[in-house]
Amino acid sequence: MALRVLWRRMTNAMDRFHQIAFSPKYLLFTNIGISVGLSMVGDTMEQSYERLIGELPDWNRTRTIRMGISGLTVGLVCHYWYQHLDYLFPKRTYKVVVVKILLDQFICSPFYIAVFFLTMAILEDNTWEELEQEIREKALVLYAAEWTVWPLAQFINFLLIKPQYRVFYDNTISLGYDIYTSQVKYRKKPEPKDNS
Repeated sequence: MALRVLWRRMTNAMDRFHQIAFSPKYLLFTNIGISVGLSMVGDTMEQSYERLIGELPDWNRTRTIRMGISGLTVGLVCHYWYQHLDYLFPKRTYKVVVVKILLDQFICSPFYIAVFFLTMAILEDNTWEELEQEIREKALVLYAAEWTVWPLAQFINFLLIKPQYRVFYDNTISLGYDIYTSQVKYRKKPEPKDNS
């Protein structure tokens, strides 16, 4: 009996939290929190792998915090981008979904990648030249990965997911992409071979 009461209270509390977190008043904070948290989880998972294979001696907390901050900026972009798309194209027809996917891939994806690299450059105190170099070397790799993951994921997102859950859905799919983003961002250049 006590277990049943405890269960009911717990489910009621979770339901109240859900209603508040995904309400219009708090949705921005929820989306940012999810983006920050999962960006940090993705980087931690990538660093765990790098430590396992011997590429990284210890967990770099600063790197994880920076990836989390990049999640904040990207969370803002996604939150307002999805609201704007839903305002411009409120229907859920196949034609509208395809238009949203194309706009997402051709406008938001490059912008999202640029915001990511700009945020990281600011956090790492990089010069403008270093930022340009990193974008030249790594942005196209991430953009190509975007085309392999997101068209199908966004088809489901725009067709089936309620608008208030779009960023949440996006971030659950993005966890794997965040791992890959961390890998691309922090990939070491191969050492030049000594031909002497």
